This record gives sequence, C-alpha cells and structure tokens, in this order.
Amino acid sequence: MESALDATDRRILAALQKEGRITNAELSERVNLSPSACHRRVQRLEEDGYIAGYVALVDARRLGKPTTVFVEITLESQAEELLDAFEREVARVPDILECHLMAGSADYLLKIVAEDTEDFARIHRQHLSRLPGVRQMQSSFALREVLKTTALPV
Repeated sequence: MESALDATDRRILAALQKEGRITNAELSERVNLSPSACHRRVQRLEEDGYIAGYVALVDARRLGKPTTVFVEITLESQAEELLDAFEREVARVPDILECHLMAGSADYLLKIVAEDTEDFARIHRQHLSRLPGVRQMQSSFALREVLKTTALPV
C-alpha cells in the first residue's frame, strides 16, 4: 500500500498530521494543488485507510491527569483464551491509554494516566490487580515527557 502514495499524498498527510483542522483551501495551497484536486486526494486517503480519523489532542495535565505510568505485565501462560480474556478486560479500564503485546521479558506493556500516585494505587487496586492470568506486574512512573508526537514519518 505504501507505494500507492506519491509525494503529494505524503505532503498532504504530513500537513494534516500537524494541523488536522486546516481548511481545504489552506491545505491545497501548501501542497500546490487546486482545492478540488486536494479534496479528492484527501477523500481517497480517507477511503483507502491512510487517514484513520480526526481527533482533538487533549492535555492530560489540564484534565488533572499529569502522571504517566508504564506497567509491564507477565501472564501465567500464553494460552490464546487467556490472552483474549486479558485483552478484553484491559479494554474496559478507562485509565489505560495503550496496551501492547510485547516480545521480550514482559507479555504486555500498558500506558496509564493518573492524577497522582494515590490515584494510580486506586487504579491498581480496582482494575490491574483483577486482570485475568497476571503472574507479575512492574510499574514505572515517567518523571518527564521528553518527546511526544502523534505524527508518523511519511
């Protein structure tokens, strides 16, 4: 699918990743297309799944959730039923922003936001400790966010 993108498509994607609310007129100027041609390309990129959606990036600190915790989870086994049950339950915890199945020492890596350490203790008590099949859990608190982007290299 990647080869289906030309340089103009890549410029459109780069611009939209940085400024999702840009008008079609502004976008067409930046990528040197007519507004109608630009609109057709954006529609095609959406239809082909290159653009998965549009969102507002909300500031966690302003929402009172400045604490980021990464939790490594090791399960008791790799049985498919256990993996499925674990993933179903993780999806129900609103404080978990991301869950990744890993290769390496841990089976899963979770990214969690919390108000503070007490709030994380609540999340741990009410949710994490009840996840199915967990053998071991290791939590690491982020001290500072050094780099954060949602823009993929195109």
